[in-house]
Amino acid sequence: MTVAPAASGAERFLVLADGAFGPESSKTANACIRYTPSRVVAVWDGARAGKTAHDVLGFGGAIPVVASFDDGLRHEPNALLIGIAPPGGRLPESWKAVVARGIERGMPVWSGLHTFIGDDPELGPLARRHGVPIHDLRRPPEDIPVATGRVREVKATVVLTVGSDCNIGKMTAALQVRDHMRAHGHRVAFAGTGQTGILIEGRGISVDAVVADFIAGAAERLVLDAAPDSDIVLVEGQGSIVHPSYSGVTYGLIHGSLPHAFVMCTQPSRTHVNNNEWVRIPSLPDLVRMHEAVAAPLRPAPVIAVALNTYDLSDSEARRAIAEAEQQTGLPATDPVRFDPAPVSDAIMRFHQQRTATH
Repeated sequence: MTVAPAASGAERFLVLADGAFGPESSKTANACIRYTPSRVVAVWDGARAGKTAHDVLGFGGAIPVVASFDDGLRHEPNALLIGIAPPGGRLPESWKAVVARGIERGMPVWSGLHTFIGDDPELGPLARRHGVPIHDLRRPPEDIPVATGRVREVKATVVLTVGSDCNIGKMTAALQVRDHMRAHGHRVAFAGTGQTGILIEGRGISVDAVVADFIAGAAERLVLDAAPDSDIVLVEGQGSIVHPSYSGVTYGLIHGSLPHAFVMCTQPSRTHVNNNEWVRIPSLPDLVRMHEAVAAPLRPAPVIAVALNTYDLSDSEARRAIAEAEQQTGLPATDPVRFDPAPVSDAIMRFHQQRTATH
């Protein structure tokens, strides 16, 4: 288990997102701003300097966007957060000098990149010389076993968010539902399976950095760790079963976490798999059937609700998309960020109560 000391809340992050701060291009920064805004003092993006997080994202309040590292230092950060997670997950070469300056100032570095900052031949030794910790959130533990189906023994109801594409809102939907259900007194755990979920929750395993044979084992471990103190375990989904690049993690999560049910996540305005215009996204009814068919041989798991990402639609368009999703699938649907998460939360609770009443 990758454990990040996130719960302390003592970090005052200068978020590095130069040239990439936006609704779809800075996932790590955006989630940290949405769920732990008190930990962010400024975002570095020269292209959007002078704006606020709310101006750029539609949330985040008055967190300033600054033009340079030096401008960011005026807000008295005590840590650096790499705010992007680009394809390939590499640190931009032009950022290395900035990260080095932060290390020399004693600022811990938090990164969700595939390339580990601690292993960089320049930054790693520099951090060790200065006694500065580097938190490579994607670095997996070394003792992950292969999955053996032990999740079948847990009493908690396991729900996995799945999606029509990557970067579609699977983590956000799970966190919105988690917060809503906890506010109503339910014992709900969130199992972080990506670098951003780990940053927010303070623990988890980034399954896309795990050797393929052990992805399911990582998912199994996450559920086994979360289940004893919870009635419901929300597992953060990754990738998509129709994504030609990232389907491996999706299948590993399904077979390792053995969910009792799925929440389907989609973005109505997106018609093709991101960065792969030759792959058309199937219809919602087809996605439902496909996911239920994948799960069925190991443990039947119905799709019980739909979570939509409508950030790029008008209010009327968003409501129409939700109504269409409900009509197409016969399932409750909502945008859990823009509107009330209750349709998804309530569907999960109804399913949990029905399941436990028959076991």
